[in-house]
Amino acid sequence: MAAEKNPRVMTRKVRNFFNAAAITGLALFVLFLFMVPMVYGIVTALKTDSQFSKTGAPWWPATEGKFNYEGKDYEIYSVPLPDGEVRDLALVVKGREKSSFVDPDNAEAGLIEWEGAWRQLERTWVADPQWKNFSDAWNTINFPRLLRNTGLYALITTFGAVMSASLVAYGFARFRIPGKNILFMLMLSTVILPGAVTLIPTYFVFLKLGWVGTWLPLIVPAFFSWGTNVFLLRQFFMTIPRELDEAAMIDGAGPFRIFFAIILPQSVPALTAVGLFHFFYAWNDFFGPLIYLAGNPEKFPITVGLTAFNNLYSQSTNLIQAASLLSAIIPVIVFFLAQRVFMQGVVVTGVEK
Repeated sequence: MAAEKNPRVMTRKVRNFFNAAAITGLALFVLFLFMVPMVYGIVTALKTDSQFSKTGAPWWPATEGKFNYEGKDYEIYSVPLPDGEVRDLALVVKGREKSSFVDPDNAEAGLIEWEGAWRQLERTWVADPQWKNFSDAWNTINFPRLLRNTGLYALITTFGAVMSASLVAYGFARFRIPGKNILFMLMLSTVILPGAVTLIPTYFVFLKLGWVGTWLPLIVPAFFSWGTNVFLLRQFFMTIPRELDEAAMIDGAGPFRIFFAIILPQSVPALTAVGLFHFFYAWNDFFGPLIYLAGNPEKFPITVGLTAFNNLYSQSTNLIQAASLLSAIIPVIVFFLAQRVFMQGVVVTGVEK
């Protein structure tokens, strides 16, 4: 029996190993696809302006190799020698059929005669990342002002979105309201309503209120909760045992005391997830600030400011990529600092008691 079972056990282990390897390989492949744009952006940000227009330039940041010989810089090429060796030599005298090179490692040996068309030789490139592109991008546009505007917009609206959504979700999760399910479905239906449908009426209302040109059309709506945030928080609140509420009521706690002393402390993962969702949305928001802050460049967030920067320096792809990476530093730091709580909140908010 043992002899019969062992092959089956081994077969199952081998099958499990290959299944795990296949899943891991697929995950790594998907991760690679997601990382390609980021790697491209970093590499592009470190290139020189001239590298984009050079034929045969490598994909990594580099400059054309040069060697100073007798007080003058000469270009370095990969030259095949008669003995079959390929060496990097500096082209000193250019000729149609015969040219003269010098060995950068042994310049004292003098010139080396080489027969052939030097134009068919490949240039030698040296790794040379241009870190100054980031400082140039920082100094070209007023980055501190853009970051300040974006940070204030993201933080204020995140606080308003989380606070208002948690209050509404608390009402849907804990109170008996006539037609509560119908109201909840109506609230969720606003999520599928295209923003283009409400764009003109909303803009007209804010225009009549005199808010166009200020931050109010972008900040005030965040304090009236969003359907997606309410749904996620309601799902989490329903996983908190009602016995905790009842125990607090016996001690004389009211609804608001229960909300602030029991519900919110128990809901840190869900609140973090919702807060980060809105923070990233506000940080990357482009359409809203573009419409309501048009003509007020001193109030632009970083998304609109980068668009103006791109229009002015459309030929400097490296500076555009450097500025884009600078704008992404803070969201990346925020995510990595809160990723554990964020992932926990994303997982748990989908569970209903």
